[in-house]
Amino acid sequence: MFDVSFGEFALIGLVALVVLGPERLPKVARTFGHLLGRAQRYAATVKADINREMQLEELKTLQQQMESSAQEVQTSVNAEMHSLRESMDEASLFPAHEVADLAAPAPAESLIHQDIPAATVEPLPALVLPDAEKAVH
Repeated sequence: MFDVSFGEFALIGLVALVVLGPERLPKVARTFGHLLGRAQRYAATVKADINREMQLEELKTLQQQMESSAQEVQTSVNAEMHSLRESMDEASLFPAHEVADLAAPAPAESLIHQDIPAATVEPLPALVLPDAEKAVH
């Protein structure tokens, strides 16, 4: 903070001893120490507040960037949904019987391959539960 050498500090102490006297010097030094501590704590508090405000500003700008990105994504999703709806509307120009044929599920028989043997099902082993009376006691 200040560039004070040991010799300068000793000279200041000697002048203070001569001016204040040996009775009042310890009391003044203690008071000076308390005031210096308060000043350092106040400076640290101000510094922390400034840092907190700077972080808050950074968070606000980050929030604005995220909101703008989210808005861009929402706009692109809406545009894709719009184009998809238009495609579906164009697809609905087919005759009704063609759309019904496209939407009808395939029969289950055609999905089963005839060459695959049926799986054998084995029963699960019996589950042994403790008696209710034994569990209560």
